[in-house]
Amino acid sequence: MLKLVASFRPAAALLRTAAAAQPSARLSSGPQQEHRTFYEFRTYSIRPDQNAAFLQLTNEKIHLRTAHSELIGYWSVEYGGLNKVFHIWKYDSYSQRAAVRAALAQDPSWISEYISKALPMLTSQDNVVTYQVPWSRPLKTPPQEGGVYELASFQMRPGGPAVWGAAFQASMSAHDAPGYGKLLGAFHREFGLLNQVHALWWFESADHRAEFRHKAHTDARVVAAVRNSVTHLDSQRNQLMFPCPFSPMK
Repeated sequence: MLKLVASFRPAAALLRTAAAAQPSARLSSGPQQEHRTFYEFRTYSIRPDQNAAFLQLTNEKIHLRTAHSELIGYWSVEYGGLNKVFHIWKYDSYSQRAAVRAALAQDPSWISEYISKALPMLTSQDNVVTYQVPWSRPLKTPPQEGGVYELASFQMRPGGPAVWGAAFQASMSAHDAPGYGKLLGAFHREFGLLNQVHALWWFESADHRAEFRHKAHTDARVVAAVRNSVTHLDSQRNQLMFPCPFSPMK
């Protein structure tokens, strides 16, 4: 019996060694969300013959909407989509957003002067709830008014920020730090397509962006960071946008 017990001891020691060599299990795929504040991305597609009328109506009546919650920015998409507007709204919590939506539904001016006229001009609406990633907080403002904005969206492979977060951050920083663009904020999506991140950039002009993009392609640090990041990437898309006259972020 003593010989039998002794024979199990080396095997047990090997199992303990193998277990110690394994990485500890994680219950989350990245850092826990510590801030309740979130940003709602909204995209409206406009009937081509109603684009100018929609923008004029919104310019005249947007105050009815901003009376209820904070508008970060409102843009018209110039490249990467036609007859579209993109806007960002800030909320402190889901309960605040629910209260805002309830108040809007009971606002006769909002309904009669804007919504009843704007909805027939649209062909579709889409929204995305995002949180700003910790290393990009707080949300930056452009160095000057005017210019163009780029929204770059990245569909990362499953696994979450624990897998690809550091590589994505390094890729963004490699562009931002040398001044190849002004990164205003990076966001991760909460609902729908998961493992999706967005970067909002500012450039002095579209030609300014093209010039800096060419320079970035010759920067070995940028090339290395991007190559490391794309190993975690499934797809990406972008759109270049101009701020509307009433946009807080111009």
